[in-house]
Amino acid sequence: MSAEVWTYLLVGLSFTLYIGIAIWSRAGTTGDFYIAGGNVPPMVNGLATAADWMSAASFISMAGLISFMGRDGTVYLMGWTGGYVLLALLLAPYLRKFGKYTVPDFVGDRYYSNVARVVAVVCAIFISFTYVAGQMRGVGIVFSRFLDVDINTGVVIGMAIVFFYAVLGGMKGITYTQVAQYCVLIFAYMVPAFFISFMFTDIAIPQLGFGSQLSDGSGLTVLERLNQLSTELGFDPYTDGQKSTLDVFFITAALMVGTAGLPHVLVRFYTVPKVADARSSAGWALLFIALLYTTAPAISAFARTNILDTVANMPYEEAPSWFSNWEAIGLITFDDKNDDGIVQYRGPHATDYENELNIDKDIIVLANPEIADLPAWVIGLIAAGGLAAALSTAAGLLLVISSSVAHDLLKKTFKPDISERQELLIARIAAGVAVVIAGYFGINPPGFVAQVVAFAFGLAAASFFPVMVLGIFWKRMNKYGAIFGMITGIGFTAAYIIFFKFVSPELNSAEHWFLGISPEGIGTLGMLINVVVSVSVSLVTPPPPKEIQQFVEDIRVPV
Repeated sequence: MSAEVWTYLLVGLSFTLYIGIAIWSRAGTTGDFYIAGGNVPPMVNGLATAADWMSAASFISMAGLISFMGRDGTVYLMGWTGGYVLLALLLAPYLRKFGKYTVPDFVGDRYYSNVARVVAVVCAIFISFTYVAGQMRGVGIVFSRFLDVDINTGVVIGMAIVFFYAVLGGMKGITYTQVAQYCVLIFAYMVPAFFISFMFTDIAIPQLGFGSQLSDGSGLTVLERLNQLSTELGFDPYTDGQKSTLDVFFITAALMVGTAGLPHVLVRFYTVPKVADARSSAGWALLFIALLYTTAPAISAFARTNILDTVANMPYEEAPSWFSNWEAIGLITFDDKNDDGIVQYRGPHATDYENELNIDKDIIVLANPEIADLPAWVIGLIAAGGLAAALSTAAGLLLVISSSVAHDLLKKTFKPDISERQELLIARIAAGVAVVIAGYFGINPPGFVAQVVAFAFGLAAASFFPVMVLGIFWKRMNKYGAIFGMITGIGFTAAYIIFFKFVSPELNSAEHWFLGISPEGIGTLGMLINVVVSVSVSLVTPPPPKEIQQFVEDIRVPV
């Protein structure tokens, strides 16, 4: 069968599975809709958390970033995995003991203020829409290439699928759907990696093949060969970094702290039966995530080597079929500036630098099986995996948006007398509206997938992390500190990102950034500003009531 037939078959089967699970596990109560009834086993929750976490950025875009950025791209690996250590130690068990539905729920009750709750809702919605834009963009890319539709049509198809199982099943449906999606995405990611690693090094395990000698008899390792190819074409050595140490630190810290502040990840720890299960499920999630994350550097190096070997300086007329396939949807472009018919792909350090080739960073994982000439069924499998990764996270984010509107704004703030049935209906309507808005951002994304997601992490780091940690570990933290801290933290971070990415993109370079900190890393500074403002304001305003201070003590006492 052709790759197209395999793609339709595997994507169709996976979608049928997701919809079937959503129907089987549909939510009947608000508890089911928001936290899956609070009885999800730790290992199952770890699988669902891993799928919720490993979005299109992890599956589709992260390897592309490392492939093009080399060592600098590893900040995403370090930041995203390190964040789970913070989650397990600082937040997960305490949130489970608190035992409500949402992160704004915690903020509203801990800081005894509906104003704080509303600020938290605004932050959660802003972060979630920023994050979901990247997921819908990923869905569109997969559909456009493998199902022969344009990117916008692909986004609309993805919207319809997410709408069905997120609106019908709520957190209960999403949780069990995400378990299936994790199995699909990890299988889809690992199978091509096994194939390609064996082709390059005769070692099937990519984590080992990554550091082994090539099987071509050259005596070079994968990275030595890649450094050689890169420097010959005028690029920096692949294993050298170009970012400043300060920027690397700030990006890594923003991703770590952002992980521990993302509302769609935090809410997963409300779904387990016991406090101890929250920490346990964080450990399971880190294990399942590590399977993909330790494979990504190998995928990146193999793909980069393949591209430099097969595409650089080849006659355009002899371009392989995968090149033409991705060129047809605009994710590879060739501009023959000197009309010689040769695809010139040279870095800025080449003596005759004139790069004629542009490759979208988001296609590396998806194109890898075609570049390596793997069997057609592997190409279909990678499409199903990419969709599973994007849809699983999109569903979790949309649930955060709907619960923020229905539970935190209406039920807890403006209309506390609504019935459970009315609240569930409003939550479903809010999820439907959120799907439409998310689709718009997927059609008009503010950047490539991993970059958009990095902005969401910065916003989460600057808004939620300080108020969560201070709220758990410092009794003196009050509502005034929380409100002003969240507003200044997310306000500063959002303004910095918007200025350099949208208002003045021509200034988006290290010489114009504050202290050389990129928009992807500015969330760390936003977090520090939040902490300073929160502590300062709390110290000069009245302390929390005695019952709130006792509430903080009770959260930290094991049961």
